[in-house]
Formats: sequence, structure tokens, C-alpha cells
Amino acid sequence: MNFDLSEEQEMFRSSVERFAAPIDVEARRKLRLSPTGYDKARWSTLAEMGLIALAAAEDAGGMGGSPVDLALVLDALGVANSPDPLLEHGVLPALLLGSHDAAEAVLSGETIATLAWAERAQRYSLTPKSAIADKTAQGYTLSGEKTFVLGALLADTFIVTAECGGETGLFLVPADAEGLEVRAYRLTDGSIAGEVKLTRVAVESGARLNCDEADLASVVASMRLYAAAEMVGLGQRLLDDTIKYVKEREQFGVAIGSFQALQHRLVEAYAKAEQSRSMLYRAALGDPDDSAAWAKATAGAKAFISENVDAIAREAVQMHGGMGITDELVIGHAMKRVMVLARLFGDTDSVLAEYAAAA
Repeated sequence: MNFDLSEEQEMFRSSVERFAAPIDVEARRKLRLSPTGYDKARWSTLAEMGLIALAAAEDAGGMGGSPVDLALVLDALGVANSPDPLLEHGVLPALLLGSHDAAEAVLSGETIATLAWAERAQRYSLTPKSAIADKTAQGYTLSGEKTFVLGALLADTFIVTAECGGETGLFLVPADAEGLEVRAYRLTDGSIAGEVKLTRVAVESGARLNCDEADLASVVASMRLYAAAEMVGLGQRLLDDTIKYVKEREQFGVAIGSFQALQHRLVEAYAKAEQSRSMLYRAALGDPDDSAAWAKATAGAKAFISENVDAIAREAVQMHGGMGITDELVIGHAMKRVMVLARLFGDTDSVLAEYAAAA
């Protein structure tokens, strides 16, 4: 099988590497500590590169990128330890919006959207219980609460899941809508999430997306793959930085990388990184139109990669010592991002259970 990248794939990966290169640890920290946790001007630049449009189909105004294309981009962002939320505010809305009128502004970077789906005591269920949408003569009114809404202060638009007439509906709600309240908090990786409360928020009929719970589940399956792709990149960065460190750090007059015990552990970490990348490509080459097989493959890939990259991150921190967990080094930032991604749309145990049931 030919694993060489196409010219277009090489172009996208190189573009990502150049875009992310100037962001060092200090620049990353400043972005995270900003009021919204990110810079909208930087987001516009990312959109101009076509990275958001890559996730959308051509008939929806996008570039029709394949799962492999998107996996390569997210992998490159991971290697760069980039703070750019392409996964949650670029790929996810692009997949959900399809050919909706709001898609153009999202793909161009003019509007930043986020998905409000999680609810308290619901774990990773996609079926809304708290949020209810009532049909009115003008459209819908939404009431209820959502939790773990990523980019809650950054988003211009919320894509809210709500129970509507016994079905799961997805609705576009402007961030400044009357009756919408946000209580923000920081996640472990420094990004900002929030609790969202909706009190009889009125939206027009056109605000409802042509997307049901089965469509949402298919998008979530894809998101698991792309979260795994970013983790693969982060795992590679963690390994590379650790290898460099043990070659320089000395104890007893010699580099600690010469200690056989550490060499064995690094070999195991290298094997985990290579196996994770292979698992990623295997899943990415699947067919998203075969929903059952796609869901099984992406669940298996995310469970496997989450567990292995988490192990790499822990080894990296241990070999760096106490400073490995701090914000002074890439190691600490990368590990914290892995912790968030590993739990996005299902932690290892839950997605592994789904894989076992499907198998």
C-alpha cells in the first residue's frame, strides 16, 4: 500500500507547520490567558488558509477534504502543540452545518460556532433531556441548560441540541440572544468552556439544522477520529522533546539518556507512538458513509490512541521531573491538552465499551 502523501496533503501539512511555528510556550500562554482564551484575528488567518473549509463538502462551499486530509492537519497541529481550536470550532461546526445558510460565515472565519450538547448527569449521551425546544408560530423557543460548552466566550453562535416533539433537534442560537446566559470556567489545558442556560430563547424556523440524532452521532464518530489525530501529534511532540531532554540532562556526570532503564521506557513510548499513528491511518481510510463500521473504527482508534498517548505523556513528565507538569515547558501544555481530548465525546472506557458492543 502506498502511504506517500499527495501534493495537496503535503501543502496543507506544510501550511499548518508554518502557521503554528511562531507560537512558543510563552505565546501559547498569553493566548490562553486572554479574555476569550483565543485570538479572533488569528482565527481569521487560519480560515484564510482553507483549514476550516477543508472539513466541509464541496456542495456546501467547502473543499471536500477526506478524513485522511483532516487527520494530517490535526496531527500537524498536535506536533506544533498549537492552541488553535480547529477541532472544536472549525471541523465540528463545518460537519454539522452542511449546506445551511450559516455555513459560509463559519467557513470564512467570520463567525465562530460551538456545539452545546452535554448535560449534567447525562455522561456522554447525545440525547438531550434538559434542553427543550417548543414550536411556535414564528419558530421555536428553547429552554434548558448545557455544560462543557467549549469556547463559550469565544463563540458568536451556539449549536444547541434540544428535544423537540420527541426528536433531537439542533438549533442555531446567537451568543447575544435574549434569555441566554453563560458562566465560563477554564479547562485543564487553559481553554475556556462554560455552562449555558437558556430561558425561553426565541429563534426563527430557519435556525433549526437539517440534522437529527443519527447525523449527530455520525459527526461525533468523525470527531473522535480527529481528536485522536491531534493526540497522535501531541504524543509525537512529547516523545521528541523528551528524547532531546534526556540527551542533555546530566546526572553523575553523564546524560540520563545513557541509562538503560530510561532507554527501555523510551523504546516502549516510541512503539506506542508508532502504533497510534498506524491505528489512526487505518481508521481514517474507512468509509464515513458506512455509519456502523465508521463508528466502530473511530471508537476503537480513539480508545487505543487515548490510552497510548496518555502513557507517553506520563513518561515524558516523569523523565522531566517536577517541571514537566508546569506551564514553563511544552510537556505540561501538551499533556493537559491530551487530557481534554481523551475525554471529548467519550473517555477511553466509554468509547471502548461502544467498540466492544459494535464488534
